[in-house]
Amino acid sequence: MAVASKDPSLYKHRDQIAVKRALISVSDKTGLLELAAALNSAGVEIVSTGSTAAQIRAAGYPVRDVSEVTGFREALDGRVKTLHPAVHAGLLADLRLEDHQQQLVELGYAGFELVVVNLYPFAETVGAGKPAADIIENIDIGGPAMVRASAKNHANVAIVVSPSRYPDIIAAIENGGTTLNQRRALATEAFIHTANYDGAVANWMLDQEQNAWGESDLAVDSYDAEDNADVIFEPVENAVVTYDLSGVRETVLRYGENSHQRAALFADLDSTGIAQAEQLHGKEMSYNNYVDADAALRAAYDHQQPAVAIIKHQNPCGIAVAPADAADAIAAAHKLAHACDPVSAFGGVIAANREVTEEMAKTVAEIFTEVIVAPGFTPEALAILTQKKNLRLLQLPADFAQSKTEVRPVSGGFLVQDADRSFKPASQWELAAGEPAAPEVLSDLEFAWRACRAVKSNAILLAAGGASVGVGMGQVNRVDSARLAVSRAGERAAGSVAASDAFFPFADGLQVLIDAGVTAVVQPGGSVRDEEVIAAAKAAGVTMYFTGERHFFH
Repeated sequence: MAVASKDPSLYKHRDQIAVKRALISVSDKTGLLELAAALNSAGVEIVSTGSTAAQIRAAGYPVRDVSEVTGFREALDGRVKTLHPAVHAGLLADLRLEDHQQQLVELGYAGFELVVVNLYPFAETVGAGKPAADIIENIDIGGPAMVRASAKNHANVAIVVSPSRYPDIIAAIENGGTTLNQRRALATEAFIHTANYDGAVANWMLDQEQNAWGESDLAVDSYDAEDNADVIFEPVENAVVTYDLSGVRETVLRYGENSHQRAALFADLDSTGIAQAEQLHGKEMSYNNYVDADAALRAAYDHQQPAVAIIKHQNPCGIAVAPADAADAIAAAHKLAHACDPVSAFGGVIAANREVTEEMAKTVAEIFTEVIVAPGFTPEALAILTQKKNLRLLQLPADFAQSKTEVRPVSGGFLVQDADRSFKPASQWELAAGEPAAPEVLSDLEFAWRACRAVKSNAILLAAGGASVGVGMGQVNRVDSARLAVSRAGERAAGSVAASDAFFPFADGLQVLIDAGVTAVVQPGGSVRDEEVIAAAKAAGVTMYFTGERHFFH
């Protein structure tokens, strides 16, 4: 039942609130002692629990145990310690109201102005493959209760759930206290944090239900974190499966795809990707910059060798891997990628899967480029590239990892799928026509098969020497994609290899490639007219492989 609202005139405005009393209970001890030192210097009373209190005390800072405040010792192996009115009254008392102040006095309790809590490492315990009993013990109860209580009462309490916020809190304390806007932002982050935490627990529970724990609810079977996402896609009877799309707004963008559309960037707290990249230089990123940078990043990281992808409107105008004998691998890869379509590369977005070197920077500096995203830049490269005031430089987080799933909104909901990173090696392909390819040709075919994944369907990609030489993308029939790829390749089509993201429904698309001088083709196969296509390849003496997998990209 909802609580009746109080007369607004009863509330006293509170903006900046000095921190006099803090409650700290953290699993992640990063930065704990620095925070404790700052609180101690400011004369803040610290109340803490278990190992957190022990570490603060060992460092020589005064701290009160929660059990001293509650008059109740920890019970049930630590399952019950902060679930007590002496704690939660201090978290939930709305000190803008005189009657709440009076009730605290009558109860003999005191409020908290700062609460620092991060939760039991549930996801880490799952990821370590621990038994179910250990995982259940790492489902935090008291922590989320304190976080949510404090976040609800952000008019009076600052709630911190991440060590990354400690410097802001220390600065606020030194400047007289936290502000309402700061507390509101921290509360938002706190609710997102607990929502993500509960989502992880719920999905793990659903996965256990699906896989059947056995006779005991505490069966000690190991749990493989790699299987955690499976529950999203498995038809579990009578189960409600959730997928969390929450994130923290990082910035409001000038506009969206077009100037009349509003846009903002949100960052997922549990991921590391383009949204978490550090901008080292250049004017602010646009919506389209982010979209293209992410497409370029995905294309470059499809390859294990040093690789560069150049993207325009989410389509590659060049992808290449470095030759094995290249003195400067990433610079060589960029030159090959750029050579594919220099006209379209003008104003493009570049991604590299290795550190950008001075040699690559010298080449890029001569070409108008919107964005470069990479895991790093040498000091020499930065010195060159930062001379271009409009060039945006993005450095990926050190722990950058590609997402295992992809989400796309549709009206009324959204779709979720596994990310497409399945690339069968040539050893698993079926030779459908012609003679087995020589090793260097097979290497180009494998490159082309990976590279065509980044091309919007229908996709045809021609390659030679580990680089694209012609790309046909986004056409509504495969014949036009083949013609476009051949047209862009020009004379380079002769002697190249080709990859098609899906099967040729007729022989006409393949015939366009044959007529241009393509010597080998890789495609999924599986058309009802495969025999017609195979016959065309055999008649032309063209080698053709079937992969049995496709790479549609819409």
